[in-house]
Amino acid sequence: MVRKRTIALGVVGGVIAGFGAANIYQRVATETVPYTVVARLDDVELRRYPKVVIVETTADSQTAAFRRLFQYIAGANADTTEIEMTAPVELSAGGATISMTAPVEVSGEDGSRMRFYLPAEYDIESAPRPTEDSVELLEISERTVAVRRFSWRPTEARIDSETEALLDKLDAANVPLAGEPFFMGYDAPWTLPFLRRNEVAVEVESSF
Repeated sequence: MVRKRTIALGVVGGVIAGFGAANIYQRVATETVPYTVVARLDDVELRRYPKVVIVETTADSQTAAFRRLFQYIAGANADTTEIEMTAPVELSAGGATISMTAPVEVSGEDGSRMRFYLPAEYDIESAPRPTEDSVELLEISERTVAVRRFSWRPTEARIDSETEALLDKLDAANVPLAGEPFFMGYDAPWTLPFLRRNEVAVEVESSF
């Protein structure tokens, strides 16, 4: 019995190690939107993000919006160019989470507005033009973002709780907000909960 239990534990440990190695490879292989940490408030980072180019659409559902944008980076653009996906996933903090590794922003106010962030090699002039009328290229100016990091599954309740903690910290430090909170996820769907990198964030006034 002890031997069987030891073997079973060894198998489980090997599976966890395998998932961990795959997760590390995925993070190394995936381009991440760059930033510079300009200040810290305990467990909150104030980050400066550079100007970036995004591709955006609004649809009746997140699935439909994702499909449009994925088709764009898969080659449904004027140059028929395949574009690498980057990280993180970004969506409104109060919305349902999305299981993917992609540069995405979603807002559910008028349907599902979703954004993919393009790799740093592209600017608004060089990025391939969408062939779908409902897909649009946009440029986001440099911004300062306050970020709080957490792990495990990013359920709506957990995101709401972490967002409240983030906003309370900023309020206590008298940091003025410049936008609405959102969520950023960095991992593939199969990532083990304790290995996940999740963040809640909000744009703040750039006085740092």
